Amino acid sequence: MARTRKQSHEELANYVLSLGNIIKVETMNYSGLQARSKNTTVNEKTGKFNKKKRFGKSLASKAPSMFLEILNRKLKYESLWLFKVNTYKVKASQYNPFTDEYIKKKLSQRWNEFEEFKIQRDLMSGLIIKNVIIDDKMKLDIIDRDKLLSEFDNFKLLHDIEIIRIQNSDNKVISSMGI
Repeated sequence: MARTRKQSHEELANYVLSLGNIIKVETMNYSGLQARSKNTTVNEKTGKFNKKKRFGKSLASKAPSMFLEILNRKLKYESLWLFKVNTYKVKASQYNPFTDEYIKKKLSQRWNEFEEFKIQRDLMSGLIIKNVIIDDKMKLDIIDRDKLLSEFDNFKLLHDIEIIRIQNSDNKVISSMGI
């Protein structure tokens, strides 16, 4: 399984690099996501205790940290590097570019609802991260709001086409997207 996963990551890294050479990712604490929850919580609907399990098994099987290491190694061959966006300052999944405000959401809330339309949360985060400014000190913690808003109409058009394509496909729908 490990060899298959590594080979798959190598191929995916090659594909990502074929799309461009400026790669931005959010900084993530993968070990924190793997750890069990410390607090015992009760499901409000059923009254049963929620499991303390987190994302350990899925992180182990997907190995996102390994993928980023492979991607960074391949970028270094071209004298490039992986740009790591400051997750705590950018807060891509919470940012509303139209009001320039941050609105905290539950992880289960997969869609950003604006006045006239809905946008899938992870795709919107991708647009926001794309528009984080790379300054001379490599801080990556400021969003270029004007550029983001100028690109939004085209993004929305492509977003809607992709959501329809996913909904109409025979492939297994990605449940984390909320479709």
